[in-house]
Amino acid sequence: MRNGGKLVKKKLLSLGLIAVLLTGCLTGCGSNKNSVRMINVSYDPTRELFESYNEIFAQHWKEQTGQDVEVIQSHGGSGKQALEVSNGLEADVVTLALEYDIDAIEKAGLIEDGWVDEYDDDSAPYTSTIVFLVRKGNPKNIHDWDDLVKDGVGVITPNPKTSGGARWNYLAAWGYAKERYNGDEAQMKEFIKKLYQNVLVLDSGARGATTSFVENNQGDVLIAWENEAYLSMLDCPDDYEIITPGISILAQPSVAVVDSVVDERGTRAVADEYLSYLYSDDAQRIAADNYFRPVNEEILQEYSDVFDLNMKLKTVHDFGGWDSVSAKHFANGGIFDEIYEK
Repeated sequence: MRNGGKLVKKKLLSLGLIAVLLTGCLTGCGSNKNSVRMINVSYDPTRELFESYNEIFAQHWKEQTGQDVEVIQSHGGSGKQALEVSNGLEADVVTLALEYDIDAIEKAGLIEDGWVDEYDDDSAPYTSTIVFLVRKGNPKNIHDWDDLVKDGVGVITPNPKTSGGARWNYLAAWGYAKERYNGDEAQMKEFIKKLYQNVLVLDSGARGATTSFVENNQGDVLIAWENEAYLSMLDCPDDYEIITPGISILAQPSVAVVDSVVDERGTRAVADEYLSYLYSDDAQRIAADNYFRPVNEEILQEYSDVFDLNMKLKTVHDFGGWDSVSAKHFANGGIFDEIYEK
């Protein structure tokens, strides 16, 4: 559906305010002849992306249907957002940090099986990777993951129990350790333990971690989504620099329609088009302008002066997929609990 017309009202609301809105006035949600309202529950680093995207989607939808569309945004740590939706925070669509978080909503009975094949590229319309943001001049001489486990290096990264981005961070470090120690898990665990011993703050989400590093001046290095690092550079070009580690990971943020909600509200058409239109050329360029990597290879090449397209990137499939990774590393009693409690 082509979006256009009157402006999308971009609302970045707290979960509590959205909960009040949804529980208090559901009669105003859904659609009528002249307008439609939908809710996108997303994760921390996509705020600026969807502020821009919602505007072009509104124009697109108006041109196709004659309806105005209002998109309400909710942002937070991806794992926490998935839990909120599973527990009743109503969303027409979810645009979260990783496939596993949407699987959790499916297991709660809200999303139909097969969602990952609903859209192209495993329902991941843009990708990212994990980089390091350091202070200008790189005073701690940080160049790769080994440097993050040295004494006296303060690391900022979010909590993988609540943040999807944090899980990508962790997995990128694990991939590096796997190559460095030739798959010796005892040494790999020791490496990850040393890394988290250097973590000063475990924020609940990626944007909170960026705030700790940038605004609160904590730590020497932020393990960050590539787009978060670039946004910090854009805001303060004289204060920071980006370091690309020798090994990182292809992060695939996932999107899905929340079937039970759109069927109840009658918003399936707008929700489906909202996600489909993320693959349009205009939306792909908006993703790139917000430092997410387009899945459209031609458009990605247009931004080859922005992104390092020669990075060595692992994928979650190199570690057995998200079900295996989550059970092994992030479940209660998993490797993260083991190394962090120690």
